[in-house]
Order: sequence, then C-alpha cells, then structure tokens
Amino acid sequence: SLHYQPRLNARTRKVQGAEALLRWKNPLLGQVPPGEFIHVAEESGLIKPIGAWVLREACRNWMALEAQGVCKGLELSVNLSVAQLADPELVDELIAVLRDTRMPPAQLELELTESHLMDNPVAAQQKVAALKALGVKVAIDDFGTGYSSLAYLKRFDIDKLKVDQSFVLGMLEDSADAAIVHAVIALGHTLGLKVVAEGVENLPTAQTLTALGCDELQGYCFSRPIPLAEWVSYLRSHALRKDRRRPPL
Repeated sequence: SLHYQPRLNARTRKVQGAEALLRWKNPLLGQVPPGEFIHVAEESGLIKPIGAWVLREACRNWMALEAQGVCKGLELSVNLSVAQLADPELVDELIAVLRDTRMPPAQLELELTESHLMDNPVAAQQKVAALKALGVKVAIDDFGTGYSSLAYLKRFDIDKLKVDQSFVLGMLEDSADAAIVHAVIALGHTLGLKVVAEGVENLPTAQTLTALGCDELQGYCFSRPIPLAEWVSYLRSHALRKDRRRPPL
C-alpha cells in the first residue's frame, strides 16, 4: 500500500506536496519495514513491477483527490529505483501513466538517489534529460551519502536536493552534521536548486533549517507517513488553520 508524508514550505509552513512511500502489511509478519523488504525486491527483480505499480497508483490516487479539490496544485513525489532508472522503457511507461491518469507533469516529482545517479552518470544524465523533457521535476534524494562528482552534479537537469536525514537528525548536537547541512543548502542555492530537509523531527530543528534558508521541510515534526484517508484529513485540517500564527525563527 502507499502512505504519504507531507512536505512543507519552510517559511510559511504551507503544504507543498507529499512523498508517496511504499508499505507492506503481511498477513503473517504484520507491518514489514521498507528496510527489510525493498532490498529483497531489488535482488529478486520484483522492484521493477513494484515501482511501476507505485508510480501509477500514486498518480491515480492524486488525481482522484484533485477531482475532489483536496490537493489541487500540490506536488507528488515518487521514488524511482535503480532498476527503473536503467530500464529503457521507463520514459514510455511514464508517458502512459501521465496520459492514463491525467497527472499534470509539472506536479510530479521523481526522486533518484545520489548513488543511483553515480552508478553510470553519463547514462543517468541522458535519462534525466529525457524525463525532464516530459515536464516532470527531478530531485536527488539522500544527498550527501553517496559519492557524487560535483562536475557531474552541475550537468544533471535537476530541480531539488534532498538533504539526507542522517545529517538532519544530528545537526543540533553534532557540529559536523550542522556544517554539512549548511553546506548542502548553500550548494543547492548556488546551483539554482531548491533544498528539502528530510528527517525533521522537532521544532528546534525546523527553526534552525528555516534560519539557514532551507526551502522545504519533511519529517515527523509535521507528520509521519500516513494512509490516503489520513492524508486527506491532514490536508483538510491544515486548510482550516488559516489563522495559525507563523512559528518563530
């Protein structure tokens, strides 16, 4: 099944969109963490059909909510696996999903991990360009944990960097983590990219990231990943809090 975790504008705290995240509830094992089943799906070759289902189902759900006026204009983020990125049929599959679900390309953001891009940077650069030609957005997820070359980074036609949560979680206690987060935000802005912080678990971290100029925030401070029905309730309750005071910096 799919759960959704909201991303908020760091300054206004308005919802910008959400990331669709895969969850698995097994009849015998109960709720299985993604860390335990994703790598098995990758090793078994199941990740391609699973990833294709996630992309289509997320877009289908999003447009159903759009029709209800619930998430009009908000961005949907979907992760692509390394197998999907390497698949020569990916672009055609994406065209079919956009056509069949009527998902506006400008509202769809595809997340690629830094390590996946660096596996074959030349091929990845070409694939990213083909995806961007369809009008979708592209973000680099888990930035700072891979071995990216800045020479290649500037060539990728991307829109966002997502700071890995391992740095965000420790930034208030660890000066090295704080320095890395600050550097990624500065690097992203210098390259003309938006920067999203993942793993924002408390208000002091959110306030510090806002002061550093981070563009968007995502984490348990605002919401855990939630099922579709709860996501709808979250959006409706968020819309009702129009008189909410802006959190202090």
